[in-house]
Amino acid sequence: MLRLTEIKLPIEHPIGEIKAAILKRLGIAEDELLSHVVFKRGVDARKAHAILFTYTLLVEVRGEADILERFKNDPHIKIAPDTNYHFAAHAPQNLTSRPIVVGMGPAGLFAGLLLAQMGFCPLILERGKAVRERTKDTFGLWRQGVLNPESNVQFGEGGAGTFSDGKLYTQIKDPRYLGRKVLDEFVKAGAPEEILYESHPHIGTFRLVGMVETMRETIQSLGGEIRFGSRVDDIEIMNGQVAGVVLASGERIATDHLVLAVGHSARDTFEMIHKRGIYIEAKPFSIGFRIEHPQSLIDAARYGKNAGNELLGAADYKLVHHASNGRSVYSFCMCPGGTVVAATSEAGRVVTNGMSQYSRNERNANAGIVVGITPEIDYPGDPLAGMEFQRRWESQAFKLGGGTYKAPGQLVGDFLAGRASTKFGAVQPSYTPGVHLTDLSTALPDYAIDAIREAIPAFAKQIKGFDLSDAVLTGVETRTSSPIRIKRNVDDLQSINTRGLYPTGEGAGYAGGILSAAVDGIEVAEAVALSLLSAAQ
Repeated sequence: MLRLTEIKLPIEHPIGEIKAAILKRLGIAEDELLSHVVFKRGVDARKAHAILFTYTLLVEVRGEADILERFKNDPHIKIAPDTNYHFAAHAPQNLTSRPIVVGMGPAGLFAGLLLAQMGFCPLILERGKAVRERTKDTFGLWRQGVLNPESNVQFGEGGAGTFSDGKLYTQIKDPRYLGRKVLDEFVKAGAPEEILYESHPHIGTFRLVGMVETMRETIQSLGGEIRFGSRVDDIEIMNGQVAGVVLASGERIATDHLVLAVGHSARDTFEMIHKRGIYIEAKPFSIGFRIEHPQSLIDAARYGKNAGNELLGAADYKLVHHASNGRSVYSFCMCPGGTVVAATSEAGRVVTNGMSQYSRNERNANAGIVVGITPEIDYPGDPLAGMEFQRRWESQAFKLGGGTYKAPGQLVGDFLAGRASTKFGAVQPSYTPGVHLTDLSTALPDYAIDAIREAIPAFAKQIKGFDLSDAVLTGVETRTSSPIRIKRNVDDLQSINTRGLYPTGEGAGYAGGILSAAVDGIEVAEAVALSLLSAAQ
């Protein structure tokens, strides 16, 4: 099997054009081509008047060796890699220790799934509720302004990624194609097959809900156990080795293999593990606002005359600006045709995030416009200082929003001019429980405000209309990633000072999104399985 890359065709090309392009590229006759499938399809929109699909194809041909010799210096024609997943271990019959997974976001879900598939019968403890009950609680905040601190956008089955755009792409290095394993499992659980080949696949919240339920059932059918409403309040450690966990109910459960997949907002857990002496360190993250434009504006800027073409769907963007004060400003978690959502998990604080459904057909586009910050400069000292930094600005947002979980907002034109906003223009914000117009200049540190004010006009040079006066900024975006890293060994993925503890995913500081967290969960599951297998021998 050969892999061909950089096959470019017009977006409106006939179905048979792919086959014709292969024959032309390889210089072979039709009867020499045995089969072909699309492995990846991306969009090249650098020229809005001539947008192209860019294909990576898997091709079976006669005379493969001769073709490889003929194109030996062509980097776009190579032997196709093995993208199938191969299990690292299988549980022995004399297994005596049961692994525990704490948290059921993408990392915990896939750690649990892989351990179950390998026969290790994991116990998954999730502090929040099952995904449908959790959805009702989340809507309680969005529609009635009532927060359940244990069941919300951050906590519950599926993790924070359930209420997001459902993006399934990442920039991590993935030489073993573990991301393909993730996508395969999602398709088995009900995701559309196109996520296997689209270069920027997404699922959307409503589809994720059903998929998470199906994956839960798979884990249970393989001998795994899942317990909701089971917050871990303590980790028992004896002589540097995990011995068990203690739940909020007081129940103790013994284990010597503990996967910690708690997500980036498990602040009480961070405090607990720091108190327990488990090594953690502060790490960089970013803070900023959500910005909303009409999706039609983004489509026109990115696709020109092709705006609105169903083959392309809603346009996205990715922007970076290096401000004169030394700060980097960039777009984060861009949600085409989506909504801005309330994402707090603590009373008296306001946090924003973005979400899209699979259709991406809402009126507005939104993205985080965030500024990078570092512990060395912005929150030095204690490893938990970044967490307290987040809390400070989330509390300020709650105050600026009127103290009712409404978010503080400001029109872009007013923000750039340094004046408070008093009424909305052409862009109506999507955030619920609502947006309270104000002056956002005190919603973030001065250096962040200055950097964003400089970045927005710079972004308008790339996306025409990005500095639209009626566009809406909503504050604050603080949970771009975990404020800590639970440092682990490179070889066995255990905590550097606590044996049997396997930190994973976003909360541990080793991922940034659904796909990378799921891949990290797989790698940790493999490490746990190999350790359990070794102990049983």
